[in-house]
Amino acid sequence: MRVWIDGDGCPRPVKDILFRAAERRGVEVTLVANRTVHVPRHPRIHTVQVQSGLDVADTWLVRNAQTGDLVITSDLPLAAELVEHGVTAVSARGETWTAENVRERLSVRDFLVEARESGIIQGSGPPPFDERATRAFANAFDVWLTRTSSQGL
Repeated sequence: MRVWIDGDGCPRPVKDILFRAAERRGVEVTLVANRTVHVPRHPRIHTVQVQSGLDVADTWLVRNAQTGDLVITSDLPLAAELVEHGVTAVSARGETWTAENVRERLSVRDFLVEARESGIIQGSGPPPFDERATRAFANAFDVWLTRTSSQGL
């Protein structure tokens, strides 16, 4: 079992859940970022520092994540690409991206970006990350762990 974290903006409570899973359940966790990040010292917790640049970490994740792995990302274009390669992607808010929902969600996102840029709608990003979002992520992660464990991966 390998979990990859898209280190750009992953909330601390999500990382804490994943780090505890590494310690208690033997899950390999790797945080990928273009800057130095500090993680607990544990043989199953790793970091990969990629070069700076637009989408460098995303490209690295697409090349290295494999079928059966889980990538934590709120980057919809990255999630879409991972799903195409058979990798499970879950947002920090607990939304599991699948072949059935990721393309539709990406289209809605692109529409909203265009609408904001043209001034048709006003608005900002997602609501603040809170306890409810943390619970939703923990539940989605538990579903993945259970499914992966039952498949013997």
